[in-house]
Amino acid sequence: MHYILEARNISKSFSGVKALDAVNLAVRPGSVHAVVGENGAGKSTLMKILSGVYTQYEGEILLDGKPVIFAGPRDAAAQGIAVIHQELTLVPALSVAENIFLGREFSRYGFVDHKRLNREATELLSRLGHPVDPRQPVSNLKVSDQQIVEIARALSLNARIIIMDEPTSALAASDINKLFEIIGALTRLGKAVIYISHKMDELFRIADEITVLRDGKLVGTRPAAETTPGELVRMMVGREISQFYSSYETKIGGELLRVENLSSRDKGASPRKRLSNISFSLRAGEILGIAGLMGSGRTELLESLFGLYPTAPSTRIFLEGNEVHLSSPAQAIQSGIAFVTEDRKQHGLILNMTVSSNITLTVLKQFTRFSFIRNRQEEDNARQFIAKLGIKPPELSTLAENLSGGNQQKVVLAKWLMTAPKILLLDEPTKGIDIAAKSELYRSLKGLASEGIGIILVSSEMPELLSLSDRILVMREGALTGALSRSEASEEKIIEMATIASNVLRSRFYARTERPT
Repeated sequence: MHYILEARNISKSFSGVKALDAVNLAVRPGSVHAVVGENGAGKSTLMKILSGVYTQYEGEILLDGKPVIFAGPRDAAAQGIAVIHQELTLVPALSVAENIFLGREFSRYGFVDHKRLNREATELLSRLGHPVDPRQPVSNLKVSDQQIVEIARALSLNARIIIMDEPTSALAASDINKLFEIIGALTRLGKAVIYISHKMDELFRIADEITVLRDGKLVGTRPAAETTPGELVRMMVGREISQFYSSYETKIGGELLRVENLSSRDKGASPRKRLSNISFSLRAGEILGIAGLMGSGRTELLESLFGLYPTAPSTRIFLEGNEVHLSSPAQAIQSGIAFVTEDRKQHGLILNMTVSSNITLTVLKQFTRFSFIRNRQEEDNARQFIAKLGIKPPELSTLAENLSGGNQQKVVLAKWLMTAPKILLLDEPTKGIDIAAKSELYRSLKGLASEGIGIILVSSEMPELLSLSDRILVMREGALTGALSRSEASEEKIIEMATIASNVLRSRFYARTERPT
């Protein structure tokens, strides 16, 4: 059987700790091979070996059955291996064509031949089935089109194996479909795609084979058509999927928040309307889920409650029966509202600061006297939340950038819990974290609800919404279309309420976990 790429008995250690232990991987040409596992399972280390970043390791790599040793990333690229990173590596000020051929520009009479550059770029982009104007600056493109440019650059380098690391993490549902079409075009060209993702539904939509790693070891490789999400979860973490998405019961108290006729607009001279006449309530200890398509206004609802958008004069918000005015984040925090944003690295953490400093950031004045920080008091308080949320490693001096995604999210949560909030707003809190870390975060949220904190949860993961939420509000185009109790809620009802017309694809909201036939 012909494999375009093989990794045999790959082992790699850091400071005496094995990150990979005799791992094998075999990839066929013209196929999508998914590699999955929890954070720390060894996926990134293996990909860095395959792409020439790490050159010291045990075992061997074969291309078309012949052993190869990469001197570095350029050597790996020259031999046909390209990587599409989660953070794209384009130059925003340059054009699409200039980015595709960066460092390899065509010249004529000593000058860059832009005509040929654009012609060659157009030909590459058309092979992917999604043409992009080669003359426009990359800064004008949305993320999905920037990914197309990255893939076209890989084709221009004659890449035969393309490694994609969490490629859908910043994409809307419609753009995910576009990416999958491009991946299909690549495999029809005979390219092999190695696909890394935490999103179980994606694997069963596009993968031909799935390899599972756990604790640096190979658990197994399965044909996607012959396995299930449940089996993959068991392989990844050794537990049943029901343990992660199990419902729970909690004691719900009296009304905590009441929102009447919430309408909001962008700031500026010609403000765009964001929300229209939204009314709902939240009770103490309740987890209120918010469902809807991308662009339905879910994030804007949370941002409006946190004072980030101007609200209409008719809007009234009551907290514990008293009317409050939330015209700024400072007023929201003072009123007992905390907001965990979708992008923890950009808006939740200061990555080059310690865990302790990040946790106490919102209440630093409490630990300051005569302009000096009382370090012992600060650390004692941070230590309490590290223990409460199970942040690992538990060292106060660990830099936030060195934590896993799940533990980074716990630090953001701890930072806001330091303010003793009454209401917690959560926007896609499990985005980019593995299934075991999700389970730990779910336990934390259930514990906070049991303490009487009201939680408003925005999530695009249907099992997450259905298992955590006491009620679910459904949004469409900046307005509420309905509310469902836990007993009423189902995937079908939510999708029906969230879509505008019956021909809107189900996969725009939640991709099927069944492999298409």
